[in-house]
Amino acid sequence: MSRHAFNIPNTLAWMRIACAPVLFFLLIERGVFLDRGVHVEWVDYFAVLVFAFAAITDFFDGYIARKWNMATTLGEILDPLADKLLVLAAFIGLMLIDRANAWVVLLILTREFFITGLRVAAASAGRSVAAGNWGKWKTGLQITAIIFLILDWFPGTWLLYGALIITLYSGYEYVRGYAQAVEAK
Repeated sequence: MSRHAFNIPNTLAWMRIACAPVLFFLLIERGVFLDRGVHVEWVDYFAVLVFAFAAITDFFDGYIARKWNMATTLGEILDPLADKLLVLAAFIGLMLIDRANAWVVLLILTREFFITGLRVAAASAGRSVAAGNWGKWKTGLQITAIIFLILDWFPGTWLLYGALIITLYSGYEYVRGYAQAVEAK
């Protein structure tokens, strides 16, 4: 692992962390812009731009860290934290403006934080539970659902329910992988 804690991948993770409150503000404080004559669709477009930028940094921080051997212990903590903060800001903001079902948001966020706790427990025991294909599908579907919901486009709600199903199933896969790793030792 690289000894340089403040490298490009970590900087990208910090940028993602910074985008989370900006996204949340754009979603729940729309009145600030509407009072100044900005049409609600433009606020939505800007929120999607902030979210898409942050989502793209997630891809690049991992890619750069692996490709140029820039992985750090700080990065292993920052990356999932940044991901969770961004998803948390998006889903809670969408829930507060009535574009996302509260129960679906609760279930998705519960899974996200449970699996994060499981990964911490695995890491402290010297085990690794890597993201599988279901985790990658989960991330892609959540990102797509969030974008469609921010823009209030059909089929945002259907994508959200699809994301819920894949999110819960990928959580099951993580738990199963962890249980198998524990049994193997």
